Amino acid sequence: MRHPVRAGLALALLCLCVHAARPDRVAAGEPPPVQAPHFRLAGRAGPVDSDSLAARAMLVDFWASWCVPCRRSFPWLARIDSTYRARGLVVVAVNVDKERAPADAFLAKYGSPFTVAYDPDGETAAAFKVKGMPTTFLLGPDGTVLASHSGFDDKSAAALEARIERMLTP
Repeated sequence: MRHPVRAGLALALLCLCVHAARPDRVAAGEPPPVQAPHFRLAGRAGPVDSDSLAARAMLVDFWASWCVPCRRSFPWLARIDSTYRARGLVVVAVNVDKERAPADAFLAKYGSPFTVAYDPDGETAAAFKVKGMPTTFLLGPDGTVLASHSGFDDKSAAALEARIERMLTP
Protein backbone atom coordinates (compact mmCIF):
# COMPACT_ATOMS: atom_id res chain seq x y z
CA MET A 1 0.00 0.00 0.00
CA ARG A 2 1.33 3.45 -0.95
CA HIS A 3 1.99 5.96 1.75
CA PRO A 4 -0.29 9.03 1.14
CA VAL A 5 2.09 11.52 2.80
CA ARG A 6 5.06 10.37 0.69
CA ALA A 7 2.95 10.50 -2.47
CA GLY A 8 1.81 14.04 -1.61
CA LEU A 9 5.37 15.15 -0.89
CA ALA A 10 6.63 13.62 -4.13
CA LEU A 11 3.90 15.39 -6.11
CA ALA A 12 4.66 18.71 -4.38
CA LEU A 13 8.38 18.29 -5.07
CA LEU A 14 7.70 17.47 -8.73
CA CYS A 15 5.50 20.58 -9.09
CA LEU A 16 8.14 22.72 -7.44
CA CYS A 17 10.85 21.40 -9.78
CA VAL A 18 8.72 21.93 -12.87
CA HIS A 19 7.84 25.47 -11.73
CA ALA A 20 11.49 26.31 -10.94
CA ALA A 21 12.61 25.04 -14.36
CA ARG A 22 10.26 27.35 -16.22
CA PRO A 23 12.20 30.38 -17.49
CA ASP A 24 9.06 32.52 -17.50
CA ARG A 25 8.16 31.86 -13.89
CA VAL A 26 7.02 34.74 -11.74
CA ALA A 27 8.22 35.18 -8.18
CA ALA A 28 5.68 34.38 -5.50
CA GLY A 29 3.31 37.26 -4.97
CA GLU A 30 4.30 39.07 -8.19
CA PRO A 31 1.75 39.43 -10.98
CA PRO A 32 2.75 38.27 -14.43
CA PRO A 33 4.38 40.98 -16.57
CA VAL A 34 1.99 43.27 -18.40
CA GLN A 35 2.57 45.35 -21.50
CA ALA A 36 2.62 49.10 -20.82
CA PRO A 37 0.00 51.07 -22.72
CA HIS A 38 1.19 52.86 -25.85
CA PHE A 39 1.00 56.64 -25.65
CA ARG A 40 1.37 59.54 -28.05
CA LEU A 41 1.23 62.90 -26.32
CA ALA A 42 2.16 66.51 -26.97
CA GLY A 43 5.60 67.34 -25.61
CA ARG A 44 7.72 70.43 -25.16
CA ALA A 45 9.75 69.59 -28.28
CA GLY A 46 7.02 67.96 -30.35
CA PRO A 47 5.02 64.73 -30.04
CA VAL A 48 6.18 62.07 -27.59
CA ASP A 49 5.44 58.59 -28.92
CA SER A 50 6.34 55.69 -26.64
CA ASP A 51 6.90 53.39 -29.62
CA SER A 52 9.48 55.71 -31.18
CA LEU A 53 11.63 56.09 -28.06
CA ALA A 54 14.45 53.65 -28.68
CA ALA A 55 15.59 52.53 -25.27
CA ARG A 56 16.94 49.61 -23.30
CA ALA A 57 14.58 50.78 -20.56
CA MET A 58 12.11 53.58 -19.99
CA LEU A 59 11.16 55.35 -16.79
CA VAL A 60 7.69 56.90 -17.13
CA ASP A 61 6.80 59.28 -14.31
CA PHE A 62 3.32 60.80 -13.93
CA TRP A 63 3.34 64.13 -12.10
CA ALA A 64 1.36 67.32 -11.50
CA SER A 65 2.33 70.89 -10.64
CA TRP A 66 0.34 70.76 -7.38
CA CYS A 67 2.08 67.56 -6.25
CA VAL A 68 4.34 68.22 -3.25
CA PRO A 69 6.32 64.92 -3.53
CA CYS A 70 6.95 65.73 -7.23
CA ARG A 71 9.13 68.62 -6.06
CA ARG A 72 11.43 66.04 -4.46
CA SER A 73 11.20 63.53 -7.29
CA PHE A 74 12.26 65.91 -10.08
CA PRO A 75 15.87 66.33 -8.89
CA TRP A 76 16.05 62.52 -8.56
CA LEU A 77 14.65 62.07 -12.09
CA ALA A 78 17.23 64.56 -13.42
CA ARG A 79 20.04 62.63 -11.72
CA ILE A 80 18.72 59.30 -13.02
CA ASP A 81 18.50 60.77 -16.51
CA SER A 82 22.07 62.10 -16.45
CA THR A 83 23.45 58.90 -14.91
CA TYR A 84 21.73 56.35 -17.16
CA ARG A 85 20.86 58.09 -20.44
CA ALA A 86 24.11 57.04 -22.14
CA ARG A 87 23.38 53.44 -21.10
CA GLY A 88 19.99 53.42 -22.83
CA LEU A 89 17.48 54.69 -20.25
CA VAL A 90 14.84 57.16 -21.43
CA VAL A 91 13.06 59.23 -18.78
CA VAL A 92 9.62 60.57 -19.71
CA ALA A 93 7.76 62.80 -17.27
CA VAL A 94 4.04 62.90 -18.09
CA ASN A 95 2.21 65.91 -16.68
CA VAL A 96 -1.49 65.53 -15.87
CA ASP A 97 -2.42 69.18 -15.20
CA LYS A 98 -5.52 70.28 -17.10
CA GLU A 99 -3.82 73.58 -17.99
CA ARG A 100 -0.27 73.78 -19.31
CA ALA A 101 0.72 77.07 -17.60
CA PRO A 102 1.06 75.61 -14.07
CA ALA A 103 3.10 72.71 -15.47
CA ASP A 104 5.41 75.10 -17.32
CA ALA A 105 5.86 77.20 -14.15
CA PHE A 106 6.76 74.02 -12.22
CA LEU A 107 9.27 73.04 -14.93
CA ALA A 108 10.84 76.51 -14.86
CA LYS A 109 11.35 76.19 -11.11
CA TYR A 110 12.42 72.53 -10.81
CA GLY A 111 14.00 71.91 -14.21
CA SER A 112 13.74 68.90 -16.46
CA PRO A 113 16.57 67.78 -18.72
CA PHE A 114 14.48 64.75 -19.69
CA THR A 115 11.49 64.35 -22.00
CA VAL A 116 8.26 65.97 -20.81
CA ALA A 117 4.83 65.09 -22.20
CA TYR A 118 1.40 66.53 -21.43
CA ASP A 119 -1.71 64.45 -20.67
CA PRO A 120 -4.34 67.12 -19.81
CA ASP A 121 -7.27 64.75 -20.32
CA GLY A 122 -5.67 62.09 -18.13
CA GLU A 123 -6.24 59.35 -20.71
CA THR A 124 -2.67 58.01 -20.56
CA ALA A 125 -2.66 58.16 -16.76
CA ALA A 126 -5.93 56.20 -16.77
CA ALA A 127 -4.50 53.64 -19.19
CA PHE A 128 -1.57 53.13 -16.79
CA LYS A 129 -4.05 52.99 -13.86
CA VAL A 130 -2.30 55.81 -12.01
CA LYS A 131 -3.85 56.38 -8.59
CA GLY A 132 -1.57 59.04 -7.08
CA MET A 133 1.15 61.56 -7.82
CA PRO A 134 3.86 60.94 -8.61
CA THR A 135 3.61 57.41 -9.96
CA THR A 136 6.65 55.94 -11.67
CA PHE A 137 6.84 52.93 -13.99
CA LEU A 138 10.00 51.15 -15.08
CA LEU A 139 9.52 49.57 -18.49
CA GLY A 140 11.77 46.98 -20.08
CA PRO A 141 12.97 47.22 -23.68
CA ASP A 142 10.00 45.08 -24.75
CA GLY A 143 7.56 47.54 -23.15
CA THR A 144 6.63 45.37 -20.18
CA VAL A 145 6.13 46.98 -16.79
CA LEU A 146 8.97 45.78 -14.57
CA ALA A 147 8.25 47.93 -11.53
CA SER A 148 5.99 50.72 -10.39
CA HIS A 149 5.73 52.95 -7.36
CA SER A 150 3.27 55.59 -6.24
CA GLY A 151 4.57 58.50 -4.18
CA PHE A 152 8.20 59.40 -3.66
CA ASP A 153 10.54 58.45 -0.85
CA ASP A 154 14.28 57.84 -0.68
CA LYS A 155 14.02 54.11 0.08
CA SER A 156 11.75 53.36 -2.90
CA ALA A 157 13.84 55.60 -5.16
CA ALA A 158 17.00 53.73 -4.14
CA ALA A 159 15.34 50.36 -4.80
CA LEU A 160 14.17 51.53 -8.22
CA GLU A 161 17.62 52.85 -9.08
CA ALA A 162 19.19 49.53 -8.05
CA ARG A 163 16.79 47.77 -10.41
CA ILE A 164 17.71 50.17 -13.23
CA GLU A 165 21.41 49.58 -12.55
CA ARG A 166 20.99 45.79 -12.67
CA MET A 167 18.94 46.00 -15.85
CA LEU A 168 21.41 48.22 -17.70
CA THR A 169 24.55 46.39 -16.60
CA PRO A 170 25.84 44.36 -19.55
